[in-house]
Amino acid sequence: MADRLTRIAIVSGDRCKPKKCRQECKKSCPVVKTGKLCIEVTPASKIAFISEELCIGCGICVKKCPFEAIQIINLPKDLDKDTTHRYGANTFKLHRLPVPRPGQVLGLVGTNGIGKSTALKILAGKLKPNLGRFKNPPDWQEILTYFRGSELQNYFTRILEDNLKAIIKPQYVDHIPKAVHDNVGVVLSQKDERDMKEKLCADLELNQVIDRNVGDLSGGELQRFAIAVLAVQNADIYMFDEPSSYLDVKQRLKAAQVVRSLLRPNSYVIVVEHDLSVLDYLSDFICCLYGKPGAYGVVTLPFSVREGINIFLAGFVPTENLRFRDDSLTFKVAETPQESAEEIETYARYRYPTMTKTQGNFKLRVVEGEFTDSQIIVMLGENGTGKTTFIRMLAGLLKPDTVEDSDVEIPEFNVSYKPQKISPKFPSTVRNLLHQKIRDSYMHPQFVSDVMKPLLIEQLMDQEVLNLSGGELQRVALCLCLGKPADIYLIDEPSAYLDSEQRIVASKVIKRFILHAKKTAFVVEHDFIMATYLADRVIVYEGIPSLDCTANSPQSLLTGMNLFLSHLDITFRRDPTNYRPRINKLDSTKDREQKSAGSYYYLDD
Repeated sequence: MADRLTRIAIVSGDRCKPKKCRQECKKSCPVVKTGKLCIEVTPASKIAFISEELCIGCGICVKKCPFEAIQIINLPKDLDKDTTHRYGANTFKLHRLPVPRPGQVLGLVGTNGIGKSTALKILAGKLKPNLGRFKNPPDWQEILTYFRGSELQNYFTRILEDNLKAIIKPQYVDHIPKAVHDNVGVVLSQKDERDMKEKLCADLELNQVIDRNVGDLSGGELQRFAIAVLAVQNADIYMFDEPSSYLDVKQRLKAAQVVRSLLRPNSYVIVVEHDLSVLDYLSDFICCLYGKPGAYGVVTLPFSVREGINIFLAGFVPTENLRFRDDSLTFKVAETPQESAEEIETYARYRYPTMTKTQGNFKLRVVEGEFTDSQIIVMLGENGTGKTTFIRMLAGLLKPDTVEDSDVEIPEFNVSYKPQKISPKFPSTVRNLLHQKIRDSYMHPQFVSDVMKPLLIEQLMDQEVLNLSGGELQRVALCLCLGKPADIYLIDEPSAYLDSEQRIVASKVIKRFILHAKKTAFVVEHDFIMATYLADRVIVYEGIPSLDCTANSPQSLLTGMNLFLSHLDITFRRDPTNYRPRINKLDSTKDREQKSAGSYYYLDD
């Protein structure tokens, strides 16, 4: 009996359509043939029901289902005793919970759909854990007995006796304007219980938008507003679900400092974050989540920050002797080797002249530069420094006001552009969208294996474009952008909405595609790890955002990063095991050492 319980069956509610199939799952199940009701589909039921007690794990139903709606998963052993919550029969199951500690920041890292938001809801007291018994859920007394002896018992007791107030910053900040219809200053004044409004507005650069309506804010402004709304309130548990999306590197560090400033000896701060360098900077300790997205998630024990992130990247939990990902992720960034003279000759070189462009109060000056094919150039700068303006000038969508170097023409390029904001309007499925927009590419075996397979586009093919989540839309948009034949690929923030694992996959896809296709890519990216992984050369933007900025000519990764980080006044070291860039804590010994040596960015340790 013991080994039988470590198996779960998942039936996807939006894929299972019993009225449209011949119920192959039921007909082919060997247990059903012996007369037991292992798989039931009644006329009244909207989806098939699979009994996990009777299932023998043969997986025939998985292969036979025409809609790929069934997963049968063998769980790692000993997990069944640790079920924390299950939404219903054949649905997602969460094992164990992260253990918050008072006075410290707990970071959660894991892929999308693995239960991070579910864990936050339970820890906030908004969702009562049913310990897997969705038919007869336990009462609180039983739940407390279940957690007896762990730090969670004390935590839930405090929540129940109602002396803990929990507030969550939602993951999707673009939904905020639907709920809040006032201007920024008014909302913050209403919520201000700590008398911190002025300081936070200065820290999070909200003074420029204080009189604006919440509905008129951009993504980054909404994100900073949402963080400020939480930070001005008095609460015992602060939870931030992805506080860095839409923010540039400088704002991410500011937001991290604001989040850390909320720590008090008996308050809890919990953060879900996919930008690993920010997570590293923010947290005091980390819980990883692993499992199968949409099926089950398992929370590990708390680890130190460095160890936790490295375990997540390695895909192996030493305390449980368990591998949850086939390959480990490393960031061995080689400075592009000095190619031999003949090889350099084969690269096509492109030059663009010094240009200026004025839009309203904003003036951008672009210093002349050159780039070659098979090269990725990452643009580093704060929001509002004119990165998108430069991209549009290269694409020929904007004419520059003045061109200083008249003997260099702006070359005519075919450009494929992935915008920062993706708003789906296509009224059909992903398959039809790809067929209409990039028919030749998506039929091409090389494109399928290089781009579509790693981005897991196959699973989305029959879904309606309008129903896709943020991360799914981002992957489809990347696929569309790379699938369009062009000389230059302009990719604006490819990491938004993607989880840490997908970010690394997306970086690999972009890098491999650009090399194979011998094209050039210009990428705007604020996730530091992704930017360093992608960049062959960098363009650093300097100046006052939204007023007067200069785009320098492309320079090598090391000199560019040094220049960029010196403006931000932060230093990076590299992790010796997987070479991931790590931010030094401000004024630490390492930080002071590197600043005095002038090496803000380390390539070799």
